[in-house]
Amino acid sequence: MTDGWDRAEAALAGAEVSPDVLALRPDYVVLLLVAGGLTGGPSDEQSESLLAGAERDAAARVGDSRIEDLEHVAQWREAFRSFGAKPQRTRNSVEALLRRIPDGLPRVNRLTDVYNAVSVARVVPIGGEDLDRYVGPPRLVRATGDEEFDTVASGEPVVESPEPGEVVWRDDAGVTCRRWNWRQCRRTQLTDDTTTALFILDCLAAAGASGALAAGADLTDHLARMNPDARFAWRLLPGDA
Repeated sequence: MTDGWDRAEAALAGAEVSPDVLALRPDYVVLLLVAGGLTGGPSDEQSESLLAGAERDAAARVGDSRIEDLEHVAQWREAFRSFGAKPQRTRNSVEALLRRIPDGLPRVNRLTDVYNAVSVARVVPIGGEDLDRYVGPPRLVRATGDEEFDTVASGEPVVESPEPGEVVWRDDAGVTCRRWNWRQCRRTQLTDDTTTALFILDCLAAAGASGALAAGADLTDHLARMNPDARFAWRLLPGDA
């Protein structure tokens, strides 16, 4: 595992958040968490238990309130508007999950289920990437509009490009997540075969660095319980967060 872990640590060391993104939201903080030694697979009893508990907790938290009025959700709506996205049409990932609570969160696979559970419990957008499918380090930038983004449209694989100025996560091969935390590409998504994952925990002022670290601690704890051989490393950006 040594060579693979050296690669994981290099990805963290090379990660960047563009000044152009921070100019939009100076309050932005991201926790990048790498977990190695994982056992992927379909949803199981452990991941089901976490999701069920998160659904109950989230329903109680929201209560009779409107989801868009939750402070962190509202701030993410503002962030999306800052680069021209329409939050009613392209929702930040945690809002999209919270809106699915009444009908039940998706059951995807055991690793995705875990980070979705933490995301709704902490009201923090979280993404999960297969680090072995990454090419170079993760960077959060404003798109030129020429980058490639592989996705699915009408059930068929397609390659799209982001809008110029859109906030995207990318690596050396292309865009890995569009509109900050809206939609992930197919290439780096977590699968049943994933053994090393990069989790991206996006926070604005309502959560801050403390919220990112608390969500990261929850995620690390759950993954460690499900994967006794797991190993972790993390980095908080920007550097003075």
